Amino acid sequence: MPLLHWLTRDMDIHAASETPYRLLEEVRELSCGERDTANMLIQGDNLDALKALLPYYAGKVKCIFIDPPYNTRSAFEHYDDNLEHTRWLAMIYPRLELLRELLSEDGSIWVTIDDNEAHYLKVIMDEIFGRKNFVANVVWQKRYSRENREAIGDVHDHILLYVKSPEKFKVQRNLLPLGDKQKKLYKNPNNDPRGLWQSVSLLAQGYRPNQMYEIIGPTGKKLLPPPGNCWKIIRSEYDKLLADNRVYFGKNGTGVPRRMEFLSTAKGLVPWTWWPHEEVGHTDESKKESNEIFGGDISFDTPKPERLIQRILQIATNENDLVLDSFLGSGTTAAVAHKMGRRYIGIEMGDHAMTHCAPRLQKVIEGEQGGISEAVGWKGGGGFRFYRLGVPVFDESGHVAPEIRFAPLAAHIWFLETGIPYSGSADSPLLGSHEGIGYYLLYNGILGDNRPEGGNVLSTKVLACLPPHDGPKVIFGEGCLLSDERLKNREIIFRQIPYDIKAR
Repeated sequence: MPLLHWLTRDMDIHAASETPYRLLEEVRELSCGERDTANMLIQGDNLDALKALLPYYAGKVKCIFIDPPYNTRSAFEHYDDNLEHTRWLAMIYPRLELLRELLSEDGSIWVTIDDNEAHYLKVIMDEIFGRKNFVANVVWQKRYSRENREAIGDVHDHILLYVKSPEKFKVQRNLLPLGDKQKKLYKNPNNDPRGLWQSVSLLAQGYRPNQMYEIIGPTGKKLLPPPGNCWKIIRSEYDKLLADNRVYFGKNGTGVPRRMEFLSTAKGLVPWTWWPHEEVGHTDESKKESNEIFGGDISFDTPKPERLIQRILQIATNENDLVLDSFLGSGTTAAVAHKMGRRYIGIEMGDHAMTHCAPRLQKVIEGEQGGISEAVGWKGGGGFRFYRLGVPVFDESGHVAPEIRFAPLAAHIWFLETGIPYSGSADSPLLGSHEGIGYYLLYNGILGDNRPEGGNVLSTKVLACLPPHDGPKVIFGEGCLLSDERLKNREIIFRQIPYDIKAR
């Protein structure tokens, strides 16, 4: 597969692996609402924040939506959208790599972009996510009036959609609910007791021998598919429809047969790639939403309408699924996810994580009625926790930093050893078992004594104090006083802190 090359590519493709693992520290005074919430608002560089999330959320995020800088060579108040092309590629590549690791096997990632970088982004995402995992390039009509300042008016943005597994996504993605426009298509001209219905063509283009049978209409008229067409279904399926009185031949009974679809059994609409502004909003709508929330003097220049994010979450998620936006901007994704009953993680590096995102989510918790609130019946409630990035787990020499507590180091070790997020309580040296192996951490006096013989060094005394595990064990500690033969007999692999911990 052809790859995209740029000046700093060799360095940039390693940026994600070389990003240090950092702590996430809650700022209680900026958190809001229910304390037991899983919703997170993180202030800090999103590359560092995504790396910090890996031990807890790798493979757990159902839907990722990001609205990265478009590199439009325009000045924006809240962030620099004037990155030189190479710098833009260097910025986006490692972040997409980490987002891929966070995405669940049945999850999807949606990235909005315009023509400045869309085609370069497509090549990069083909490389990172795989060409076979590209699903669609959704075209969002962001304007409802003509753009007359350019040679050809710009009226749309792209939304690139990739998944981990196209098969799983197709099975689990949701249909869109019928809107008023679609419902108006349903009539009941024959007073069918099953209610409103519409007719759908039974013709398909192409030729399939088992779909070329003759149909006899109610007037005795013999019907065959016209040249270049066949029936959509085989004869046995047609006979079932006919027996169920679900074939319509027109008012006079002489028309081409069509299948009757009843409103009462309509499952919804298969999403397609054209999203007009009437359905998902436009830039004027999103600007008005922003002005109402923040006031015209401090609102964002290019926010996305809540209806656009709602459409994505309707398709890609269900209630309580986890949504991630690492370019949170003014907080639209988090606000919509909150109103729709999804869990969410939002990341913003600037001060507007405090001046825009947190206040907006607080208003949502209080029952704010803008955007999609009325459509989804939002009345308020819930909460979020505000976090900032703390110190790296490892110092420049590769040693565990003295500020590091037991729990974040335990989560880091667990993820690096097992490849799955840590969900334990981190209150015992036995972190848990995975595939029959028990993982232990002796650190920060977890056994109640910081002396070598009391907790952080594996000795006979310490071994006797450890919670039992029936099977092989991997034990991390500052040192080991047991012989190699004894370790082997007890099925123990010892790993020394910090040397046997992957620091990057």
